[in-house]
Amino acid sequence: MKLYTTGMAPNPERVHMFVREKGIKNIETVEMALMKGEHKTKEYQAISPFRQLPALVLDDGRVITESKAICVYLESLYPEPNLFGETGEEAAFIEMWDRRIEFMMLMPLAMWIRHGHPAFVAIEKQIPDMAVRGEKGFRRFAQYIDAELANRDYIVGERFTVADITAFASMGFARVAKWKPDAETLPHLHAWRARMMARPCGQKS
Repeated sequence: MKLYTTGMAPNPERVHMFVREKGIKNIETVEMALMKGEHKTKEYQAISPFRQLPALVLDDGRVITESKAICVYLESLYPEPNLFGETGEEAAFIEMWDRRIEFMMLMPLAMWIRHGHPAFVAIEKQIPDMAVRGEKGFRRFAQYIDAELANRDYIVGERFTVADITAFASMGFARVAKWKPDAETLPHLHAWRARMMARPCGQKS
């Protein structure tokens, strides 16, 4: 398998975190220079029609895009440790929280950074109002998650799942905006982040 990826975006990082948690060693990686537009070339479009990163090329030549879909496929090959749910009920709650984080945390954050950070002028026609709205939405959901984590150690119940990966990758991207949860205003999120940093997902090679 070959993974086309970039160090500049949260969705590729979700896959890398998933791979680290699974201990997968046999995936070749191809680093793409996002800011140089390498993902927009005709050569890459032949691999990923919508020019998305990441993209996983299987041994038979087929391609999976969308970070969640890639993780679902990898879970089928490497079922332990389980990250998507051991029962239908658990899987439903994991999916619920993963979607919430995608739509209420990661998407507003992406709008904040892509439309507000000067470095992203190279790839985005920036709309300042989108940055303002994105920042407000992201900060509001961060407070919500902090309150939820007052009662448990992980995003879903008492064990680590793919929902924690989505949230942790989002927070990694938030560093571009010089944001991270502090111990005074978001103490539970701050403690959760420290737990994530100590896990395989937080150990970059």
